[in-house]
Amino acid sequence: MFAMLLKQAGVALEACELPVPALAPGQLLIEVATCGICRTDLHVLDGELTEPSLPLVLGHQIVGRVSALGEGAEGFSIGQRVGVPWLGWACGMCKDCVRGRENLCRKARFTGYQLPGGYAEYTVADAAFCLPLPAAYNDREAAPLLCAGLIGYRALKLAGDAEHLGLYGIGSSAHIVAQIARHQGRSVYAFTRPGDTASQAFARSLGAVWAGDSTQRPDVELDAAIIFAPAGSLVPDALRALARGGRVVCAGIHMSDIPSFPYELLWGERSIASVANLTRRDGRELLDIAATAPIHTQVTAFPLREANYALAALRGGQFQGSGVLICR
Repeated sequence: MFAMLLKQAGVALEACELPVPALAPGQLLIEVATCGICRTDLHVLDGELTEPSLPLVLGHQIVGRVSALGEGAEGFSIGQRVGVPWLGWACGMCKDCVRGRENLCRKARFTGYQLPGGYAEYTVADAAFCLPLPAAYNDREAAPLLCAGLIGYRALKLAGDAEHLGLYGIGSSAHIVAQIARHQGRSVYAFTRPGDTASQAFARSLGAVWAGDSTQRPDVELDAAIIFAPAGSLVPDALRALARGGRVVCAGIHMSDIPSFPYELLWGERSIASVANLTRRDGRELLDIAATAPIHTQVTAFPLREANYALAALRGGQFQGSGVLICR
């Protein structure tokens, strides 16, 4: 099969031919149709996430069709369309798994990091961690739901019942979360880099009632804010915009250091929380919402062979919404 392979952190992906992955018990062999690109892929590529199983096929927003079933694999049939998210396996026995927090399992393994990813024509995945996909979305449109959508949805749940919701960084996750929040009747306030009027206009097109740069504040206090940009300097900015009792949710798997800030920004029962990975329950809930709510994923597509170019475009903010590789 053709694949784009990461052999060393900090070095571009290499186009190569690899054997089709061997199918283990409980796994699905999946012919990959599309795979979303994600800032987490950049963090792995750049060596900021330090435990990849190299050489590695990146990609954890995989849409494909089942080609074969390993012994004992259940829940899917040959030819069925399937989604593969970031969480690829958890032990099921530790206290976090037993309590429904498999996203915190210390033995968890992740797609496109320790497990084979989707920057390839085929991949394998544990059937128990795969997800059926809503028919309303084609292969390109479905891919961003599997990380941008899922991590954004988990962050939105941690934001509680916030009526006035701030989103910092209007990228792949935020463009989905904004639509879910509006569907739920919330007011969305969008924060971008200074001078990024294109992203501000994009946010307004998604239903944001206010859009400005991260140094500005709307004329209402926020009940919660979700930070998608990997910039720790945004945490004090978000706290300044927050009402008493509000929460700042940091949604990235990697973020630059948070600078010191005066205690008065945190006082008043404000809080800061992080999002770690996702659970299968998150996946089922988000995909149920996507099947019924008017959520549109805006996609820019790239051929699989242009994965390096696509990642550079993501890094440079050269497209709105989500980027997706076409693998077939």
